[in-house]
Amino acid sequence: MSHKVVVPIGPYHPLQEEPEYFRLYVEGEKVVDIDIVIGYLHRGIEKLSESKHFDQVAFLVERICGICSNSHPIAYCQAMEDLAGIQVPEKALYIRTIIAELERIHSHLLWLGLAGHFIGYNTVWMWAWKYREPVLDMFEMISGNRNHYAMMKIGGVRRDILDEDIPALKKTLDDLVPIVAMFKGAVMDDPVIQSRLKGVGILTKQQAIDWCVVGPTARASGLNMDLRRDDPYAAYDMVNWKVIVQEEGDIFAKTVVRILELGESISIIRQCLDKMPKGEFDANVKQIPAGVGIGRIEAPRGECFHYVKSDGTNRPIRHKIRAPSYMNVASNKVGAVGGTISDAAITLAAVDPCYCCTERTAVIEKSSDRKILNGFDLIKLSQDKTEALKERMGHGTIK
Repeated sequence: MSHKVVVPIGPYHPLQEEPEYFRLYVEGEKVVDIDIVIGYLHRGIEKLSESKHFDQVAFLVERICGICSNSHPIAYCQAMEDLAGIQVPEKALYIRTIIAELERIHSHLLWLGLAGHFIGYNTVWMWAWKYREPVLDMFEMISGNRNHYAMMKIGGVRRDILDEDIPALKKTLDDLVPIVAMFKGAVMDDPVIQSRLKGVGILTKQQAIDWCVVGPTARASGLNMDLRRDDPYAAYDMVNWKVIVQEEGDIFAKTVVRILELGESISIIRQCLDKMPKGEFDANVKQIPAGVGIGRIEAPRGECFHYVKSDGTNRPIRHKIRAPSYMNVASNKVGAVGGTISDAAITLAAVDPCYCCTERTAVIEKSSDRKILNGFDLIKLSQDKTEALKERMGHGTIK
């Protein structure tokens, strides 16, 4: 008779970008089942929205996610513009697209760095976070902030992109092109990384459909879907780009999707800077009528959805928000099952859930409630597996 133990990961763990609790049921090294518990980070954003002026809500929803602090404001502003029938100036549409794609670059680089760390490739971690810095510098040049950019406004944007800043922005983008090529070679062509990530955490196409996943998680499983193309907003239908899709559904496919999307984002931003017209960037909205509106955008993690209802006053009477992590996290119910404990941490991180800071992970022997491993031990198991693969393949020690 097999002996089961419980491996609790979370609700606070440096790998999870949002407090989430995963109770792994393990037989030996194999994960045979998983329970997922969410709801640890309820801050009452939707209720708080009802007490704020429509313009203040854009700043409130920016705080939902630090990494995607532009995605929620865009979705919210589009919901309000849908509600009120507001026509956004074309220049503002281009600026919104530039900010959104810069955010996609810095989000994907952050994910790539963390993924490298948790499989023992700390050089990739350092590279990714080093080259993320110029992207944050671009945000600071445009908005004055490296995070929480406060750029989105109902009817447009709050700040223009100055003509004198465009050459410096283009120079930074040019510098990023060989960096993306370096990551493509260092990660996608590395035999150890392929051995470590291929066939791990597989989410088949049908499972992706069944669990309603979105974003890179869906596209890595063969679902050719992207709101930027399928329901265009901002300036996405005014520039040329392609949706990146992989078929395998494993962690390697999720990695490939994000790396290749970096190149697409750079191309989109360059086109926007070249094509951005002169003129107004704010419709100067003063009043919101009664009605309902919906805003949908393709955040770095997938579809972000906002529903807003107004009674004609200056505050929402209902504001419903659905972030992409809410859809993707549940897919671990199938993605993590069948793998090993050493694969669990990277499998859970592969869907890119929102980030959390405090580590409280332990492996408990269920029969005695005796602590066996903590979170750092789990990471060490993952790194040791990478080292073992490296040694078997004759590549020496990973630094």
